[in-house]
Amino acid sequence: MSPTDVVITGIGIVSSLGLGAEAHWQALSKPEPAPVLDRERFSPYIVHPLPEIDWSTQIPKRGDQRQMETWQRLGTYTAGLALDDAGLKTDEALCTSMDMVVAAGGGERDVAVDQAILDASLARNDHDVLLNEKLTTELRPTLFLAQLSNLLAGNISIVHKVTGSSRTFMGEEGAGVSAIETAAARIRSGQSTHVLVGAAFQTEHPDMLLAYELAGYLQREEWSSVWRRSEELGGGVITGSGAAFLVLESREHAERRGHAAYAAIGPVVSGRARRSGSALQTELAEMMNSVAAGREPLMAVSGASGAHMATQAEKAALDSRGAAARGFSSLTGHLKEAQFPFAVALAALAIRNGQPYAAFDAENESSIDGAPKAVLATAVGYNCFEGMGLVTEA
Repeated sequence: MSPTDVVITGIGIVSSLGLGAEAHWQALSKPEPAPVLDRERFSPYIVHPLPEIDWSTQIPKRGDQRQMETWQRLGTYTAGLALDDAGLKTDEALCTSMDMVVAAGGGERDVAVDQAILDASLARNDHDVLLNEKLTTELRPTLFLAQLSNLLAGNISIVHKVTGSSRTFMGEEGAGVSAIETAAARIRSGQSTHVLVGAAFQTEHPDMLLAYELAGYLQREEWSSVWRRSEELGGGVITGSGAAFLVLESREHAERRGHAAYAAIGPVVSGRARRSGSALQTELAEMMNSVAAGREPLMAVSGASGAHMATQAEKAALDSRGAAARGFSSLTGHLKEAQFPFAVALAALAIRNGQPYAAFDAENESSIDGAPKAVLATAVGYNCFEGMGLVTEA
């Protein structure tokens, strides 16, 4: 053990399955957990929707709520859950000195304005003039501000008074991996003693789905587990709204304030393998060897997206190691930037509760017995970037 070991002392998670760590443990530790789906609003595409949320429990000022888009409210709310869970929410001194690392995408587009531009373009040929007209008459300057990715961190700072250093990463699943990787590295090096790290994704907006579908990644019509998605129904990804934030601390810092840890974060690795041939499967196998050598049997909380090539490569790599995979996106949907923080959170819950998750898909996920001492968390990007980390007993 080392004073700068990285331990997880607070978990805030939100998905269609519920609000908070305990709600997710109860939902996912059932023998046959079931997904919550919305099949109608974006038909033929399916989404895992947000549950009912009383934003005021974590964002008390209505003015703060109004100036945020849903994804910002979601991230700020979930960050508050993590701070509460870590016992830091009301400790002004520790919040003021807390560093923050956030993974975020852009904001939500104004769909009405987009549609008006498209409609007008059908009747006019001077598209350059048309765009200039709409830019000067339809778009509010504040809309552009609301779309800045680092405003999620800004809102967390304003609402929860987390005012140490702040970093924001962009780049879908890769951003979430880099956020955890960077936060853990800062603590191990002694640059930080406690860090709030996480991400939020709100999929219930047409432009969020469009980003996936333009490249043919979305599955249509039918739900199935991530391991069983058919190419006849599209690209294999079913998205969800959700967020995950973690409070990471050095072991010394957590012990000094007397707060018990869920688990510890061991090595975290990332890469960008070519998505052709067997390159991705080979890299994933090498990653597992580097972070989980000698850890058998091994449970893997997998952030597999369902995208056919990436998911098949990950499953093959996990199977070659004999790992008992648990593809949580089957039940939460693909959470984009929040995918890796969510996987780490679920891995920590299994460690804390001393119990592996039962198979989410009994036909494609093997069983595992005994209290897990180490759990692999993965996030293999539906398009690019991959990462994994080992979560162990604290």
